[in-house]
Amino acid sequence: MSDELKKGDKVKWKTSQGETIGEVEKKLTSSTEIKGHHVAASKDNPEYLVKSDKTGKEAAHKPGSLDKIEE
Repeated sequence: MSDELKKGDKVKWKTSQGETIGEVEKKLTSSTEIKGHHVAASKDNPEYLVKSDKTGKEAAHKPGSLDKIEE
């Protein structure tokens, strides 16, 4: 993924159940906790908080694991 993602971008990623589609909620640039899981994000190593269209659940993903869906 070469383009920077922003809030509202549609993305897809792979899970153990197959491909999932969702929406970027925000870019994480500092360490945080999401549902009891530590996310070691930083300005030099950001992650993205994405919300699954199917389940409505939020999770953090590294930029390289997300593919932007062109609409």
